[in-house]
Amino acid sequence: MPARSLRIAWIGAGPGRHESGGAPGVGIELLVGLTALGHRIDCFMSGAEHPLPERLVGPRGLTFVWGQSGGWGRWHNRGRVSMFVTGLFARALGSLRLRREVVRRHRLEPYDVIFQYCNIEALAMPASLRRGVPLVMMPETHIAGELRCLLAEWRLALRCQPAYVFVVAVATMAVRALVQRARIRAARLLICISDVFRDHLVEDYRYPRERTLVIPNPVRLERFSGLELDRPPGSPGRVLVLGRISARKGIEDVIAVAQRLREQSIDARIRVVGGPSLWSDYTPLLEDLPPETGEFAGRIPPADIPVALARADLLLQAAKYEPFGLTVGEALAAGVPVVATSETGAIGGIDRAVVAEVAPGDVPAMTRAIVEMLARLREAPASLRALAHAEATRSFAPATVCRQISEALEGVVAASENR
Repeated sequence: MPARSLRIAWIGAGPGRHESGGAPGVGIELLVGLTALGHRIDCFMSGAEHPLPERLVGPRGLTFVWGQSGGWGRWHNRGRVSMFVTGLFARALGSLRLRREVVRRHRLEPYDVIFQYCNIEALAMPASLRRGVPLVMMPETHIAGELRCLLAEWRLALRCQPAYVFVVAVATMAVRALVQRARIRAARLLICISDVFRDHLVEDYRYPRERTLVIPNPVRLERFSGLELDRPPGSPGRVLVLGRISARKGIEDVIAVAQRLREQSIDARIRVVGGPSLWSDYTPLLEDLPPETGEFAGRIPPADIPVALARADLLLQAAKYEPFGLTVGEALAAGVPVVATSETGAIGGIDRAVVAEVAPGDVPAMTRAIVEMLARLREAPASLRALAHAEATRSFAPATVCRQISEALEGVVAASENR
């Protein structure tokens, strides 16, 4: 248990209506874990009130405050770009409305710390509290990195989408990156979800490294507890690509790997699962996926991810830049070894017996790593899968992660009180 129970104002992103993956799913694990440690959290949500996952209804000390009275979906246009832009405006307006409520509740019972999750540019932090209440940020991505990758891939983007989509995305991200670079400096502590991510944040936003701490995202391990770790590999070997079909994800490299598998008659097959984001859609590239060694399955609901991983022999994460990569943690929890680029944050500190690291864009190295990992899996499937699961438990167990965050928050509060 923590040395003291903190009163925490949570701002930024929060959970959706249902259990899910990505940042909303991580947020659920953090809220449940921190309240289980005895901390009291007011979670300020910039959106409209909606039903919450069952696990967030019961915990003591957890309160939700909403920033909008109605859903923005009723007045946005139907296109994905319109949803992207109007959604940003709606969240910004909701955050601004929450400022007064944060101040009002702080006056009634002062907060010890403000925890800003996921979004660096969230606007709910009142300027009047910045001196007296320490701000800790735990972002899940940063827009300068997203923008850099999008610009580097402009030919791919224009091949897949109308030019106006690319222009709107670039313009919006350029503004957001400037806002983030200014607002990140207000944080007393920056919790980074990987060493890779910390390096980019320090470089792109000139944030002081000495005020950073690396704590990985949690993975809900019980979702994968029923999977058999001694299951044999398939023939052909089953390679899963799981995530968004969009910029920076290395989709063109996935296709190139599938083509090499066909050309070299390698006994492996790639299955791509996922869909586009609101501002980036690379699904047209998958028309070049050779049917002999690849298939595109489209989106699946989060509840089906354990099943998809149970049918896979290894996960391929070909991203050009991935601050964390929750699918890596989920794959390991399911006993699935991983081939990933060095720009994938979640592989940091993981035993290289179950993770093969390759350079971004190095298609020959990815292909060799797939062949070698499948061979290793065929030799000792039970031990390799058990090691993968053990590594996920060691690194990403929610109780462990939340305890580390709790200690970090307590340290920031103690340092603030001693100033």
